[in-house]
Amino acid sequence: MYYVYVLCSKQIDRYYGGQANDIGKRVQSHLSGMSKYTSIAKDWIEVYSEVFETRKEAIKRENEIKGKKSRKYIEWLVQNET
Repeated sequence: MYYVYVLCSKQIDRYYGGQANDIGKRVQSHLSGMSKYTSIAKDWIEVYSEVFETRKEAIKRENEIKGKKSRKYIEWLVQNET
């Protein structure tokens, strides 16, 4: 299984999206400063995720979300997650 996820940092008031096959490990790597973008905050929490059978599907969805370049869209996803 692969996941598309959105993290949120209240410290810097930003969202970060990505894909991984283990969200827990990926969030820990973000919190430990292994990613340049997310190393600027230490309070990232997962606020949204979707599950996919293949990495190809997850990457496609990640690109769809990022392609919108819209904070409002991400906030809508987070609020409407079921």
